[in-house]
Amino acid sequence: MIDAMTGPMIVFEDIEKTYTMGTEIIRALDGVSFSVEAGEFVSITGPSGSGKSTLMNVIGCLDTPNRGTYVLAGESVENLSRDQLAEVRNTRIGFVFQTFNLLPRLTAIENVEVPLVYAGVPRRERKRRAAELLERVGLADRGKHRPTELSGGQRQRVAIARALSLDPAVLLADEPTGALDTATGHEIMELFHALHRDGATIMLVTHEPDLAEQADRVIRVLDGRITEDRRCAHQEVLV
Repeated sequence: MIDAMTGPMIVFEDIEKTYTMGTEIIRALDGVSFSVEAGEFVSITGPSGSGKSTLMNVIGCLDTPNRGTYVLAGESVENLSRDQLAEVRNTRIGFVFQTFNLLPRLTAIENVEVPLVYAGVPRRERKRRAAELLERVGLADRGKHRPTELSGGQRQRVAIARALSLDPAVLLADEPTGALDTATGHEIMELFHALHRDGATIMLVTHEPDLAEQADRVIRVLDGRITEDRRCAHQEVLV
């Protein structure tokens, strides 16, 4: 993670995202403002159609707002070009998806290496770094296994190791336990808590209230607006 980061890691100021469907304008995000400090563990939750997926896409630089300011790790990113946004996604955001998105023909260690290959990291260094990350997520002995030889929980651990490979500013997890059984999902959440204790900034997008409550802070979205922003430990309402 970024050790020298000062100030908020994420700042949203009056973010709007609209879509046009025929003659109707859909306000997926309607004046959203919040900030996230470096090292926070924040969940974003809400029912289907609430705007949380759009919010995740904007945070992850997969989409751009129609209006407002988005500052990520000290850099304003809302007006960057497509190539610049791709660079931000590749270097500053670690994505963890429900479906793992591993390359089936590659081994676990090779999957973790993929972002390092694109970043131009020399072969010996990326092998070393990938092995360290697999050890960090508890899979030191599974590096030569392909995804089909791993359980769902192990595949998600590989995906998390891959997300950490370029030392991102933010770890963005979209329903990371959605494809797992309850016990395995609990293990994955324990891993996120361990990463958080090590200083990771984590944004967890989920529709499950029990998972949302495991974060330090819950942001609830409805109809494109933040309806609740509170810290879980003391139930301190922030908006």
